[in-house]
Order: sequence, then C-alpha cells, then structure tokens
Amino acid sequence: MEDTAGTGVTGDLNANLRWPSTGDLQLDKAVQQWVDWDRNPWTRAQLDSLVEAGRLDDLRSRLCSRMSFGTAGLRAPMGAGFNRINDLTIIQSTQGLYAYLCRCFADLSSRGVVVGYDTRGQEESGCSSQRLAKLTAAVMLSRDVPVHLFSTFVPTPYVPYAVKKLGAASGVMITASHNPKEDNGYKVYWCNGAQIASPHDKEVLRCIEEQLEPWNASCWDEKLVDHSSLRTDPLTQINSCYMDDLTSLCFHRDLNSGCTLKFIHSSFHGVGHDFVQQAFRVFGFAPPIPVPEQKDPDPNFSTVRCPNPEEGESVLELSLLLADRENAQIVLATDPDADRLAVAEQSNGCGWKVFSGNELAALLGWWMFFNWKENHPDPVDTESIYMLATTVSSKILQAFARTEGFQFEETLPGFKWIGNRIHELSKTRNRVIFAFEESIGFLCGSMVPEKDGVSAAVVVAEMAVYLQTKKLSLNQQLHNIYRTYGYHVSKTSYVTCNDPPTIQRIFSRIRNFDRDASYPKECGGVRIVHVRDITTGYDSSRPDLRSVLPVSRSSQMITFTLQNGVVATLRTSGTEPKIKYYTEFCAAPGESDVSQLEEELRKVTDALVDEFLEPDKNHLICRFV
Repeated sequence: MEDTAGTGVTGDLNANLRWPSTGDLQLDKAVQQWVDWDRNPWTRAQLDSLVEAGRLDDLRSRLCSRMSFGTAGLRAPMGAGFNRINDLTIIQSTQGLYAYLCRCFADLSSRGVVVGYDTRGQEESGCSSQRLAKLTAAVMLSRDVPVHLFSTFVPTPYVPYAVKKLGAASGVMITASHNPKEDNGYKVYWCNGAQIASPHDKEVLRCIEEQLEPWNASCWDEKLVDHSSLRTDPLTQINSCYMDDLTSLCFHRDLNSGCTLKFIHSSFHGVGHDFVQQAFRVFGFAPPIPVPEQKDPDPNFSTVRCPNPEEGESVLELSLLLADRENAQIVLATDPDADRLAVAEQSNGCGWKVFSGNELAALLGWWMFFNWKENHPDPVDTESIYMLATTVSSKILQAFARTEGFQFEETLPGFKWIGNRIHELSKTRNRVIFAFEESIGFLCGSMVPEKDGVSAAVVVAEMAVYLQTKKLSLNQQLHNIYRTYGYHVSKTSYVTCNDPPTIQRIFSRIRNFDRDASYPKECGGVRIVHVRDITTGYDSSRPDLRSVLPVSRSSQMITFTLQNGVVATLRTSGTEPKIKYYTEFCAAPGESDVSQLEEELRKVTDALVDEFLEPDKNHLICRFV
C-alpha cells in the first residue's frame, strides 16, 4: 500500500489496535507507526492523551507530514509527532544523514562528524538539546562513525568552525536559535563548514524517508557517548583555536587596554556568556558587565517575552536598565545560541539608540574595509576582496563597493547561501572580509562560514573604542557613512500567519493582481518598474525575464522596485509562521533630508502591507513592538 502520509506507514493495519481507532485509516496507520517506534515515555504519553481526547486535527498536524529543511535546517516545536522535534525524529534524521554521508564520503569512518547543542529543553516532552545531541551521536556511533561531541553547550558557529578545523565530513547543531521556547531544531553543516543547501538538503531528506525505522536499541542509548572509544570531546581544542583565530580581527589592541567605555552584555538565557567574556579578554578588554538575570541558561527564557534580541528595546529592557545604573555606554546582546548580535548605544543622556541589522552592517562593513585598507594600501589588492549580503538586506555594502572598488554580491536569504558562496570564492583566491543578513546576523572576516555573534560583539566593542578616540559615537559615525555613501533608510518587520493556505492565497493574489499572471502596477500610488519573483524565477528587469538568483519554489519571495527608488520585498520566513516585509530607500550621496526619505518610505511600506497583504481581511497578526 502507498505511504500517503510520507511517514513510513504502509500495509494493512492490525485489527487489534491497542488504542481506540480515530475512524481515519491513514491517521490510524500513522498513530500505529508512532506507537511502534517511539521509546520516549513523555512523547508516548502526549500522543496517548491526544488519541483519548479525540484531538484528530492535532493528530493529523503532528503525524501526517514531515519537517523539511528551511533557511536554518529542520526547526519545529518539541513534542510528539513526525513533524515535531523529538527523540524519534532526531534519530530518523541522523539515520538519513548517515546514509547520505556514506554515499558522499568514502572516508567517513575516519573523518567523523561534529555534534553541538544549545541550552533548550522541554520537560513535558522529555526533550533537551543535550539529550537530542547525544542521540544524534549515538546513531553515528552505532555505525562506527567517530563523533566529536561537545561536552557542554556551545555557540552555533563553534560547530562549523570545528568541522573545518577537524576535517570532519559534517556537523550537526541542535538549536532553534531565537525561536520561541517551545521550538528546537537540527542544523546540518557540510564538510566546507557551510550549512547544507540544494542539492544536499533534498538528498538528505530523501535518505531520511528511506531510513525511518530506528535501526536498533543503540540509537536510543544516550549513554553510548560516555563509553564509546569513537567519541571525543573537542571543546578545549576548538575553544582555544577559535580564540587564537579571533586575534585576526583585533586591529587596535593598543587602544583596548586603556578603554574607558563600559559595556553591558546579555546572553538572553543562552550559551553566550562565557564565550563573550573570553573574547573580550583576548582583545585586551576588561570583560563586559553581564545582565545577572539573563547570564545563566534558562530554557524557559523567563525574563523576556521572546528570546529574540532583534525585537529591540522591548526585549532589551533589563540590559538598558543595568546600563543606566552602571553608567555604561553600549549594550551588546547575543541571541540564545550566540550567532546573532544586537547593539544599543547611549544617546547623549537622551535614551538609547538600538541599531537595526542594516545599520550595524553599515558600521561593521565600514570598519572591516577601513582596517583592510590600512594594512593593504595597494589598490590592486582591493579587487580580490568581497562583501556579501542577502538580497533582502540593505544595499549599503553595494554603495561602498561602487566607491571603493571591491566586489559585492547578493545571495538568497539565509546564511547557508552566504557560507557556500564564501567557500566558492575561496577556491579562486578571493577573500570575503564581511558578510551579513539584516536579521542581525554578521560575519567579520571569514574564520567560520556562519554568522557569529561572539566575534561580532568584540569587533563592535573595538570599533566603539577607536571611534571614541576620534570623539565619535557609533551613531555619529553611522551618519558620517551615510553622508559619504548615501543615506539608506530601511524598514523591516513582519506579520504572523498561522494558516499556510492563507499565505498561499496572499501570494497567489499578488501574482494575479489585475488579471492572470499580472503583478501589481503600483504601490501607494508609486509606479512599480520591476518585479522579481524568486519563487517562480521571474525577473522583469532581465532581457530573458529570468532571475539571476536561484529559484526557490519551497518558499515565497517577491521583490518590487519602485519608480521613486524604493525596493520592497515580501517573503515567508524559513523558520517561523511569518510573512516578512523589507523596504529600503537608497538615496544618492548628498541627499540629507532624512525625514523626507523616512516619510516617503513609511508611505510605501504602509501601502505594501495594506494593499498586498490585507491584514484585516486575512486575519494577520501584526508585530508587537
């Protein structure tokens, strides 16, 4: 019989069920398969209670579909079900990953894999990142694959860094980054240190579907890591090497030891505290003052409404209060897995300036190129260096490149695309000195092909110290940059939509706005001059009408270029039930009426949301600020 649910359930169902039938044959098969395979008593109990309560829609949601790789790997709520993160789906995913690695690496048994994890956990499902990491390791060890399993939680970038440093075939990081506390995830890295992208992601998923039944009892034995001779702990070596390599980003050590600025750091109840403290010492700084309530791991993220520092002042409240008490000038906040960074600066006693991801990128891009030029005065050297950004991010680096003569490229959203492009460029002796995505993800240098909040935090600190010697704040320097290269005013936000069919209808309507296959002609009364649809591969600005960026049919993304110079993008999130929108006004150098630019951008942004997304009609939940 065909496996219509994609869960591995086939054949006739035993008539003697150990639980009441749901009345839905396909669902009964899926429930039976779960009962046969799951050995976690907490998730077994969750499913039993759903069956007994007759929660059929919930059961279908959990059992009749599987997770797929988004912009950050597999990510879903923890709990019972084939499309949730739990012991069984992690074992299945790792069996599939092993099968694919065997096809790609004849030397897998000598290269091994790296496994790391963050501090997440959920009592009611018996899931924690540490447990899931040990089960990931157990699956590999059961097939005699060496596993470099970190003995404690680490920042996400430590896993790809270790993959490259140790020559491993692959890496797995158990994390859901900044997602709500209910979520967890399974992030896979290739041997080049970059997250897997097409075709690897699709092939791994295919292999997972072929390896659904747990192989043996060893796959469930989290204690296997304690006595297997094939398990090593890379923590001491990798941490030491990482901190040594971090010195390549330290350009003004002579200024750091005499620093009078005071820094606050929040690790958002995650992994970042110890690592940021160490990084500051490497640069010659006194460690930043930690936010005591948020310093230690807490899977409930008890002091914030959501563990995402990108949300700005509303989630930085404890950090800003501590900064006021300590008379500190700068707040640094890493997200729970320490791959992203938020920054706020005291504004002359008049509150705080919380920088957007695009604004921080302008500062960090300027800083990295400024120091590159100091050490490489020959203009010829500049031609082989690159900066990268995702296509929904600010075009400020493009403005830098036009003026300064280095190379700039855009990628699809998601740092996996940046990481893989860094690897490709390195083959031709080109070097990426800075890359970013607007959602506060930054990579200074190229020591790891992944966004890195630890290195970004200490680089921002040194930049602030240097600017202080020039009697400049970060915000003052940002405006200097805009005056030189042109103001880039941007707006990024989102609406939440928990109903996938509604999202499909919204984007289908945009593609058939006036008639079949006709996109909108204007937005807020401003003519749309170009449309690029990454989902379908259409680009009206190209002679052949084909997008240069790869087609991505698994997600929605449409970009509009307006006659007034505004660029606006609508896209679905790869990790959360959100429609994100991005708008930017790129002014020419010399245009200084910022308020007028901001007002024009606001009008277009409001029209983009109201006319194209129709929040009220579609019952969308607007972002809480």
